[in-house]
Amino acid sequence: MGIGDRFAHQGKAQLAAFVKAKQLGVEVTPVWNKSNREHLIVHSEPASVRTEADTAVKALGWKDAYFVDADHIGLKTVNRFIASSDFFTIDVADFIGKPASANDVKAFVSQYSKYAGSLPIPGIAKPLDVTTDRIAAIANKYLYAVQEAKEVYLHIESAKGKGNFVPEISMDETDQPQTPIDLLFILAAIASQKIPVQTIAPKFTGRFNKGVDYVGDVAQFEKEFNDDLAVIAFAVKEFGLPADLKLSVHSGSDKFSIYPAIRRAIKKTGAGLHIKTAGTNWLEEIIGLASSGAAGLQIAKDVYTQALEHFDELCTPYASVIDINKSKLPSAKEVSAWTGEHFANALRHDQKCPDYNPHLRQLLHVGYKIAAQLGDRYTKALKENEAVVAANVTQNLLDRHIRRIFLDC
Repeated sequence: MGIGDRFAHQGKAQLAAFVKAKQLGVEVTPVWNKSNREHLIVHSEPASVRTEADTAVKALGWKDAYFVDADHIGLKTVNRFIASSDFFTIDVADFIGKPASANDVKAFVSQYSKYAGSLPIPGIAKPLDVTTDRIAAIANKYLYAVQEAKEVYLHIESAKGKGNFVPEISMDETDQPQTPIDLLFILAAIASQKIPVQTIAPKFTGRFNKGVDYVGDVAQFEKEFNDDLAVIAFAVKEFGLPADLKLSVHSGSDKFSIYPAIRRAIKKTGAGLHIKTAGTNWLEEIIGLASSGAAGLQIAKDVYTQALEHFDELCTPYASVIDINKSKLPSAKEVSAWTGEHFANALRHDQKCPDYNPHLRQLLHVGYKIAAQLGDRYTKALKENEAVVAANVTQNLLDRHIRRIFLDC
């Protein structure tokens, strides 16, 4: 499970959720992740994530696996992450649609034309209708991106050594979801490039907006998720990909309505899963500060007020993964009169609470830059209110995510 921490103060509180999950009978591996964009916004360095993870592991006596993820990196950004990371999310979305050389495409089609025809995949109701034209179209759209992934992978391998890190390939930040046929031949391309990928992140139907629930047809998502698991299982055997290859869901956090579908699928198949649900940790900090009252509540209000003032600046980089109706955002004056309980209720992701406001939640989700600009004022408040903030962080990960995905409760 991917967990992020914008300000590197909640490592122990996050890990506490995994400790409790293990006591409940489920072992989930924590993966601390932070993207280059997030580091730039809060003026941090990748080494700080490693320090946070190692410190938490030592403090809580965690003896199981854990990772530090260089999140959504490419050749231009990977170098600053190599020393401190052992999990690399290689993002090739920018290269999807750029054609590989005609000779490479021709060779790829020739290599995999034996799969043309009616192709049965165990776990998928109807055989896939594969044609050589379709294979060529997939190669033209994705092969160059996979070749780019190989360049990044080899660059990391040359520094870290083979087998010393987890490679993930991310293709979720693109315009259209991949079909089972698309995914099958994407995996074929990955195998042909000899990338020992351990997790693959495709794009699914629906909107995965930041910090709020899934928007889309849950039944369609469940079908796609199950079909993708079936394709991965087939590709592992057929193409010689790593046996522990996992399907990755870059959730944007808090996709509660699809968790039952995910739980049913992994329980039925025994498949592995990598799910990123990182960003809400920062919101739990704001909830904790608001609940603490006094100075903490004032910080929460100030962050919201400034987020309103800088709406376009904050939202533009995340435009494809937020859906905010500005008319449904409370004014700064209105929020200034709120109690800590009201603020927390408006922000906490409890859809049954009448005060919950998903528009406010999304704005604050992308508004961590404001807290970063507060500097010591913000981080000092986190330290002064550590107990209440940590309780929110742990409960959020354990009860809203781990339990719902893995424990059916």
